[in-house]
Amino acid sequence: MKSDAIKMFGNEKHKIILGDVIIALDSIPDNSIDLIFVDPPYNIGKNFNGHKDKWDKDEDYLSWCYKWLDLCIAKLNAHGSIYVMTSTQFMPYYDVYLRDRLTILSRIIWRYDSSGVQAKNYYGSMYEPILFCVKDKNQYTFNAKDILVEARTGAERKLIDYRKNPPQVYSSTKVPGNVWDFSRVRYRMGEYENHPTQKPIALLDRIIKASSNEGDIVLDPFSGTFTTSYVAKQLNRISIGIELQEDYVKIGLRRLGIQEDYNGQRLIKEPRSFERVPHKRQEALALFN
Repeated sequence: MKSDAIKMFGNEKHKIILGDVIIALDSIPDNSIDLIFVDPPYNIGKNFNGHKDKWDKDEDYLSWCYKWLDLCIAKLNAHGSIYVMTSTQFMPYYDVYLRDRLTILSRIIWRYDSSGVQAKNYYGSMYEPILFCVKDKNQYTFNAKDILVEARTGAERKLIDYRKNPPQVYSSTKVPGNVWDFSRVRYRMGEYENHPTQKPIALLDRIIKASSNEGDIVLDPFSGTFTTSYVAKQLNRISIGIELQEDYVKIGLRRLGIQEDYNGQRLIKEPRSFERVPHKRQEALALFN
């Protein structure tokens, strides 16, 4: 595998690698990454800017997945963490493969609502699974205090714990459980970019705060809209993002402020479709929101 098959952009804080994920990962030193977030193609036929994420055989897809999973594990340092997403169909294969190589601490459900029809002849999917894994179950980063959420028992209901002496109100905060409620990114949202499976800032904010510290290196091998790198920058982490498609790399260059233009093209965020409608039509549409 030749390094000249990839292109690198960025600086000492934030790097973007344009190219095949296997070759790109091979260029990163082993045991150098503190946190990896992986959101790969799901092999369910999604259209990524003209590229369908569908393999001829499931066996071919899984064989490819195991290659980059092994590389990710090699890049992770001894006390590092990795969060891995995939479709509900393929998560069982990931789970069995990873449990023999890492310690799976949590099996997380990212749950979201949908106003559209999910399915008519079966129960549609309203969640995506995430595995939270570490190399060393006895020593890894988990900043519980940075991701606390409201505990209704204490915060709202003010229930008393009579087992304590003296009795006192239950705690008003807690570490989140393994079911996470975050809205999907929709085209009317300010963070929306032109990508079919963009992950929300709030999701990455929780993961990066929990499993890394300032100055740590965060890697996303399937960067898409580079939300992982974007959040890492906001939280004073170092980031490496890998992406195969040039159009998505341009999004990353803009979001991270690495470049203002690319091959003579000014990097600006395209107006969302609802911003292009005439003023009166825009007012009419607003009545339905």
